[in-house]
Amino acid sequence: MKQALAILRFLRDCDERGERAALVTLTDVTGSAARAPGEHMAVAESGRSLGSFSGGCVEAAVIAEAQEALAEGRARHVRYGDGSRYIDIRLPCGGGIDLLFTPTPDRRQIDRAIAILERREPVVLHLSLDGTIIAAWSRDGDRTRWLDTIFSVRHDPVLRLVVMGHGAEPAAMLDIAHAYGADATLLSPQASLVEDTRRQGRSADLLRFVGRVDGLAIDPWTAVVTLFHDHDWETPLLLQVLEQRPFFIGAMGSMKTHIERQRRLLEAWAERDDIARVVGPVGLIKATRDPQTLALSIMAQLVQAYEATTALEKPRPESWAMSHPHGFIEHHARSKRHGDALQSETIVDVDQTVTADARYGSKRDEAHAQHI
Repeated sequence: MKQALAILRFLRDCDERGERAALVTLTDVTGSAARAPGEHMAVAESGRSLGSFSGGCVEAAVIAEAQEALAEGRARHVRYGDGSRYIDIRLPCGGGIDLLFTPTPDRRQIDRAIAILERREPVVLHLSLDGTIIAAWSRDGDRTRWLDTIFSVRHDPVLRLVVMGHGAEPAAMLDIAHAYGADATLLSPQASLVEDTRRQGRSADLLRFVGRVDGLAIDPWTAVVTLFHDHDWETPLLLQVLEQRPFFIGAMGSMKTHIERQRRLLEAWAERDDIARVVGPVGLIKATRDPQTLALSIMAQLVQAYEATTALEKPRPESWAMSHPHGFIEHHARSKRHGDALQSETIVDVDQTVTADARYGSKRDEAHAQHI
């Protein structure tokens, strides 16, 4: 759930103002529904709220129910839609949802959950039917489910996006990442772009020279996208990124550019399995020369990867390459090293086979034009 941290902060802020609030959790879904189990709403006794469970079908009733639970001081488990005692409240999809109302959740547990997520670690909330809440670091295998009479909800850190590059593309990428709700930061050698980004209240750092950067912290819930036209900046940064475990790495450019990128990484002694983690050309749309369309195309691809990661699947880099219009780029073990120089690299695409000579470059025209 993208809003988990915001909802927990809402509850904390209410407590700091002396206003009681309730945590409302979706525990079960019958038939179709707009949200999945584990989603939350936070409702203050004044009626202010954050989050939703539908397109406005039940929110007013949820707020009223939460206010009653706060006044009574007891937790309750209520069904809405199909099978509900509230015959006048129906979901347009015809389904039913069960909501657990936890009035005035323990502030210490709320603070603990916030601290865990702010450290960019997954948290699990154990919610009992009597209103007890316990926050804990999530272990491998934890997922959102009922455990006897305890409903456990796992929340992962919000998607973080590190955008590297210059020109119009990084600005468009930051705009769409902000609209999605990602925690995005920019690394760019373009001083004017860094200044403009900071003026918008967004995180940005200036790359002063080609090479590694200090303090580049990447965790399993971070995606990295490189959007360089001058690719000399790209190779040392990608090498540094490949030392860590972001869930997604994408790079802008044509197929020809990506072949050259792979050659550079191989010459820098990057492992083939690591190079295969770099998705290029990045984006779900085959070819676009418009920065906004490219940004949308990239965001859709990396959100797809993030959703699989937070669903406790183990996404393989090639699974995202398979969803790419060019298909999976397979590295064959036909390349040989002659001394310290790479002789050739054969890269097989679904639609074509391109042989790139490391010394002379590929002379073959690309089958798919991609934004450079």
